[in-house]
Amino acid sequence: MKKHNGMRPLDIVVLLKIIALGEQGWLKKDLAGWLQISASEVSESMNRSEIAGLIDNTHRSVMRRALLEFLQHGLRYVFPQRPGAMVVGMPTAHSAPLLARSFVSSEAYVWPDAYGTVRGQAIEPLYITVPQACRLDGNLYDLLALTDVLRVGKAREMVLAKTMLQDRILT
Repeated sequence: MKKHNGMRPLDIVVLLKIIALGEQGWLKKDLAGWLQISASEVSESMNRSEIAGLIDNTHRSVMRRALLEFLQHGLRYVFPQRPGAMVVGMPTAHSAPLLARSFVSSEAYVWPDAYGTVRGQAIEPLYITVPQACRLDGNLYDLLALTDVLRVGKAREMVLAKTMLQDRILT
């Protein structure tokens, strides 16, 4: 059995991309292209996720309940984040379009991004290519924005995000 040296933030992005694809077929090289990472990074990510029990041994099926449990109860401790300096970027967490209607806030959270349109406090994305990947995939954007709520959100925001993630991951 391979040694597990711990999960990496990229692993969450890869697993959520697979979920975002739904029934659409994919190859590891497709994931690499969509996420703008190397095929070897995808392969290593899947190996770590398999050892952690978050994907099956064929690397085709995400263990959805296990992933949801990890996101809801462990993510903020394993990959914590605190809002940083004011920057221009792509809205995330409660500021993302999916949640912006549900919460009124004077502070915006953004992933720093040269193509961004919103000024707000910087939230480091789980992986550097997240803004680019999310511009191409609205489903992935929603999943990662909800995930960021679990990393930086307040109690009320987290309750809604957990429910919305459950609906998206388990269906």
